[in-house]
Amino acid sequence: LEVAEATGTDPERVLAFHSLSKRSNLPGLRSGFVTGGPESIARLKQLRAYAGAPLPGPLQAASAAVWADEDHVVENRWLYGEKYITADRLFRHVPGYQSPEAGFFLWIEVENGEESCVRLWKKAGVKALPGAYLSRTATPGAGSGDPGARYLRAALVDTPENVRRGLTAIREVLGAQA
Repeated sequence: LEVAEATGTDPERVLAFHSLSKRSNLPGLRSGFVTGGPESIARLKQLRAYAGAPLPGPLQAASAAVWADEDHVVENRWLYGEKYITADRLFRHVPGYQSPEAGFFLWIEVENGEESCVRLWKKAGVKALPGAYLSRTATPGAGSGDPGARYLRAALVDTPENVRRGLTAIREVLGAQA
């Protein structure tokens, strides 16, 4: 806290969340941690005591092994880079496509996210998430409609080969839109 006083920063205003879901591509493991100021952490500990579920011992052991390994993290980052290169090759001529600087998902502009996702599932067995499921209608005066309605979110979390096949299917099924 001495540094905070000297620099004018307040550690109680920031919480940083870390998880194996993003770091190691292990979303089902539900292992992570949060850092922040002492008061914020005390409040989170109280909330966890009432609302949190403990991680079973075998999952704690697996988590510890994964947290201790950095090699797979480097490889995972490289694999995401490869997946984005694939996406850029497949969608570079698609109007409105923008390659994200980072992340795990592509946001692909379509006429209707929900209809596009249903069509993808029915015609190609590809699962994507309508953008509107992750957004909400703007408040009056802040714009019109739901900003996610014209997008679908494609996760790039599978193997590079499966991501290529899925993105190719998106391009083929939604070709007129995408």
